[in-house]
Order: sequence, then C-alpha cells, then structure tokens
Amino acid sequence: MNQISPPAAALGEARPIAASSAFDLSRRLAAETLGTALLLAIVIGSGIMGERLAGGNTAIALLGNTLATGAGLVVLIAAFGPVSGAHFNPAVTLVFALRREIGWRAAGAYVAAQLAGAVAGVLAAHAMFAEPMVQISGKLRDGPAQGFSEAVATFGLVTAILATVRLRPQMVQAVVGLYITSAYWFTASTSFANPAVTLARSLSDTFAGIAPQSVPLFLLAQSAGALAAAALCGWLFRERSRP
Repeated sequence: MNQISPPAAALGEARPIAASSAFDLSRRLAAETLGTALLLAIVIGSGIMGERLAGGNTAIALLGNTLATGAGLVVLIAAFGPVSGAHFNPAVTLVFALRREIGWRAAGAYVAAQLAGAVAGVLAAHAMFAEPMVQISGKLRDGPAQGFSEAVATFGLVTAILATVRLRPQMVQAVVGLYITSAYWFTASTSFANPAVTLARSLSDTFAGIAPQSVPLFLLAQSAGALAAAALCGWLFRERSRP
C-alpha cells in the first residue's frame, strides 16, 4: 500500500488510502460505485443468509452479518483504496472535503456514485437470494439510544480513519474492518455509520433493513458524529509548528 503524499492531496485525490494520480475522476467514480455496491451486497446478502441459517437465533444471524461485513471491508478497501481512496461513505467524503483533501465538485460526484452503488448492491443481494427486487423495510430503529449510537459509531469510524491515515496509513483497511466488526456489537444501532448504507438499507425488508421513517434520525446522527470527529482530529493530530 502506498504512503499518502502531498501531491495526491494537491491534485484533489481522495483518501483515506492514497489514491494514485494515474486514475482520472471517471475511474475513481467507477471504483466508488463498484466498491459501495459490493459493500451493500455483502451487508444485505450476509444478513439474509445469516437469518435463514440461524433458525431464529438473532445473535447468530448478527454474528454472521458482522464477520462478513468486517472481512469484506478489508478486502474492498485494499482493492479500491489506491484508485479512489475507498470512501464508500458520504460522511467520510464530507470530512475529507472539509479538510480540503478532495475538491467539492469531486466530493459531490463521489456521493452520487456511492448512493447509486449502494442501491445497486441491495438489488444484487435481493437477486442472489431470490428476494423481491423492490422492497421497503418495515424494521423500525427509533429512539434517542439509536440516534446516539449512530453518532458514536460514526464518530469512532471517522476518528479511526483520520488517526490511521495520519499515523499508520499501511493499516487503514484492517483498522476500518476491525472497527466496524466491533461496532456492530457495542452500539445499539449495529453501527450503520454511513448515510449511503442507511438510505440503501431502507430498500430491503430483510435482516439488515431500516424503515424509511427511521432514516432521518440516523442521517442526522451520522453527520453530527462525523463533524465532531473531524473537529477533534483537526486539533489532536496537528503537530506543533517548528521555529
């Protein structure tokens, strides 16, 4: 994995993992679309498989969903990180735009690609498991505890990314995969921590779904968590200026 270099940031290349200047915006958008689609196929598909095989044991179903998602993230970030930065997450893209490490026009295109990929991934999962293609989730995830959980989950994810990019860039994919694996279990919301994932999961009335009426709370909490992490890390990892 390449180290992150100043020229990459100057060119508007996205990270957490260094994106190569050899890839133009169209290829980076393709990587974001494909990576996010595969991520949602993993999340929804493993949820369906886990629920079908668990025999009503929700803990076992969640464990299968967790392991598949964490492992999948490691692979997807390793594969697509050098091309697009492997954001797969509008909250991450927003933070890097605020840090001026990706231009706002490119950031908007990234978010559109992530949303399109997320919906495509849900449809792919439905097709693989012979589920109805068009669904609306009825799984309510409401209340202050759920909202706070999403703020904490997203704060932790963005902090982990920014800290690792700054201090241990060679470990980004492992850190993100492991963090999400743990956050599935230590948060009441099972750590969506991603607006594109949240919106797409409202289109699946399966184990990993979320009812549309629960989505606004999650989006607001995720945005708050991401912004808080960006503010903290902007201070925490700023080195003292040298005379």
